Amino acid sequence: MEPIKCIVVDDEELARGLLKSYIERLDFLTLVAEVANPLEALQIIKKEKVDLLFLDIQMPEIKGTDFAKLVPDHIQIIFTTAYSEYALEGFELNALDYLLKPISFERFLAAVNKAKPNENEDNFEKASSGNDSITVKSGYDLHKLKYEDILYIESDSEYVNFYLGDKKLMSLQSLKKLLELLPENQFMRVHRSYIVNRRKVTALKGRDIYIGDKEIPVSAQYFDAVKQELF
Repeated sequence: MEPIKCIVVDDEELARGLLKSYIERLDFLTLVAEVANPLEALQIIKKEKVDLLFLDIQMPEIKGTDFAKLVPDHIQIIFTTAYSEYALEGFELNALDYLLKPISFERFLAAVNKAKPNENEDNFEKASSGNDSITVKSGYDLHKLKYEDILYIESDSEYVNFYLGDKKLMSLQSLKKLLELLPENQFMRVHRSYIVNRRKVTALKGRDIYIGDKEIPVSAQYFDAVKQELF
């Protein structure tokens, strides 16, 4: 399946930049354009395939809710604004969601997940394990990760980040589900937000463990096990 193609429409450069950075973090989204003028977005829509529009409501040329009426029905709209009083008007136009500025990444994720053609998680993200590796789906791509290359795994809202040396891979997955697939003799949960590769842990200082220079907190419920099994 192809990534969801997006346009960001906002007259504020900082707002456009923030949404652009969020979009670039997710493999299932592709940024087609980011524009300050909604009429420019309309010209792009006529020429290119667009699936999702991030649309600011308060803009000088035309109000976002008025511009939305010009957008073809097949394009989903997520309104963005600093003014909560426009929420009702936005939802009356069958908007996919409404993001109130300042927009957090967690709230952004919740909104864009609604844009997926099928919200069944298994159709998007699944992991299968082998003798020395795990195959992880990130966006629409499959990545085979060798256990020895995984330093640690961190929860990020509905996603997890695999840290592989100087690389990071994001996947729609839960730590609990993932822990069932990873070999217990090599991986260990040390915190509600962290799984570590036992072989990569280098130090224990107070209530934190270290993998190289990375400091990782250890929850009280896991501390005794960490101390006994890793040190």
